Amino acid sequence: MLGTDFAISSTRVHLPEGPRPATIVVENGKIARIGPAGRGQDLGEAAIFPALADCHVHINEPGRTEWEGFETATKAAAVGGITTLVDMPLNSDPVTTSVAALEAKLAATPGKLTVDVGFWGGVVPDNLGELAPMVEGGVLGFKAFLCHSGIDDFPDVGPETLRPAMATLREAGVPLLVHAELEQPLRQALLDADPRAYLTYLHSRPKEWEDAAIALMIALCRETGCRVHVVHLSSSTALPMIRAAKAEGLPLTVETCPHYLCLRAEEVPDGATAFKCAPPIRDNANRAALWAALADGTIDFVISDHSPCVPGLKLPETGDFMGAWGGIASLQLGLANVWTEARARGHSLTDVLRWMGTGPRAFLGRHRRIAEGEPADLVVFEADRAWEVAATDLVQRHPITPYLGRTVTGQVRHTWLRGTPLVADGQLTGARPGRLLLGTP
Repeated sequence: MLGTDFAISSTRVHLPEGPRPATIVVENGKIARIGPAGRGQDLGEAAIFPALADCHVHINEPGRTEWEGFETATKAAAVGGITTLVDMPLNSDPVTTSVAALEAKLAATPGKLTVDVGFWGGVVPDNLGELAPMVEGGVLGFKAFLCHSGIDDFPDVGPETLRPAMATLREAGVPLLVHAELEQPLRQALLDADPRAYLTYLHSRPKEWEDAAIALMIALCRETGCRVHVVHLSSSTALPMIRAAKAEGLPLTVETCPHYLCLRAEEVPDGATAFKCAPPIRDNANRAALWAALADGTIDFVISDHSPCVPGLKLPETGDFMGAWGGIASLQLGLANVWTEARARGHSLTDVLRWMGTGPRAFLGRHRRIAEGEPADLVVFEADRAWEVAATDLVQRHPITPYLGRTVTGQVRHTWLRGTPLVADGQLTGARPGRLLLGTP
């Protein structure tokens, strides 16, 4: 096993100027030198690159740790080549909408962090006075829902709450992250349809819900000047207005998820509630449009939206899509899934690293690159290795994911955080050097 001082060499080291053969020498947790290939441990053609970041993860601790938790989530991240996570303000209990709740969250972390973890706060009705103190307490920004969040203790908000909240966040210099769906009453035909049929669920959350919500947030972004980030975009018909808003110079960013890029409605079996998420997985034409928007920069980056629950909430006995918990768990699989689909579409690993590493890190202001003096947050990735996802591979608390049985290409072999080995030869080392990421870098 490699220690905290080591040298590794590969023909594919992803330096700031691009991939090339090189040796990386690490001393005291930092990159000390970069030299010609062929020195230190020779990793052959395995890719070496800066560790990834995932800024949309539901860790659920405290209060619903049986759903996930800091220990299992941060281990899963390391196995997936991720050394920076940001925890969503739900579905923990209490939800992170006050200073007291943030303190409870922080108190739950000691001794559990394999990787670094930051926190988003939440905007809900009547917590305006908590927002600035929570920024002082270290949250990196705030999440809001424009529809029911799935739990009653994190209510949705409308323009009357968002306007003063966005003014506060603008002054604090932090972004507002938005679950962008504006619900409308369901047609009776849907209410009467088979709840096991995936198309019933898909049609219950149409693109129009997302499009209307995104249009509202673009208008409020323009009005308030607050940075707005659209989370888990699934609607391709929202892309033209997003492009126009960016061309206008509005401070708008957008993310999408592996499940919208790698899965399609046509292949979701009826009753297979592991595929349920909100917004839903849409059709293949929609997926193709999201890939094009990612390639042209309309979509800024890709994150997991890892949202696990206890198995019973997925209603496996009935396969009821309308009643099951909505959320896809796949934190450690994101890189392999996206790379598998990306390479089939002619994209390079450099593209994927931009979407899953550079992009989310730029959003967070916590950059990583392979350069002298930088922290040694590194990943060794066997980009050509094909493997089948099995439940025994999963480090997350519950082995429930729509990717079970799928063959993917690319596997993390080693992960280091500041030179400390987290994963060695594909196995967790047990090290827990993760830190809290509070406030600006």
